[in-house]
Amino acid sequence: MLPSGQPKFRRRKAERPSEIIDAALAVFAEKGFAAAKLDEIAARAGVSKGALYLYFATKQDLFRAVVEQAIAPNLHLIRTAIAAHPGPISDLLRLIAGRLAEVVERLPVGGVVKMVIGEARNFPELARVWHDELVAQALDAMTDAIRAAQARGEVRPGDPRAYAVQFVAPMLVGVIWRETFVPVGARPFDLPALMRQHIETLLTGLLTEEAHA
Repeated sequence: MLPSGQPKFRRRKAERPSEIIDAALAVFAEKGFAAAKLDEIAARAGVSKGALYLYFATKQDLFRAVVEQAIAPNLHLIRTAIAAHPGPISDLLRLIAGRLAEVVERLPVGGVVKMVIGEARNFPELARVWHDELVAQALDAMTDAIRAAQARGEVRPGDPRAYAVQFVAPMLVGVIWRETFVPVGARPFDLPALMRQHIETLLTGLLTEEAHA
């Protein structure tokens, strides 16, 4: 129910940027960056191409908005959970693995990851935005958490940044597998199950004997 006196078209106009971003996320994931057409994005969002240009001057601007508004908030929630987690690192890694799997299952992130990897040479700005807004921040947060766990005596000596990469690597491989090989007939992986099994295997070698006790 709209508030009294608020015309419907005003509410519709206010929603347009988010509708355009949602449409762009879907088209980028399906077509890639070079093949994505602004006409198709506008049509999916239910606006004219001219209306799209009122909000986004270029396709690069639209991609940045997709990262910042459709994907990054999910990673920010995970970063907040990392910073606020009071318990042992084993519980934190299980929690974050589950949340990452949920995001990858709910949003077409995999298609965008494939797009960034495949088109980074021709469109380096894609990789720069993806790294600066998502990868670097998430990796730094996890690295800090592992370094703190080392200081508490929970995690074995080693490069905490390398441990952070080890933590997320199977998810990345699973996503690339799903986006590249499943469409041509390969057997898919259950990504949440993959991460659950990976975390238990990782913890066996990551934790100190005291943490295992």
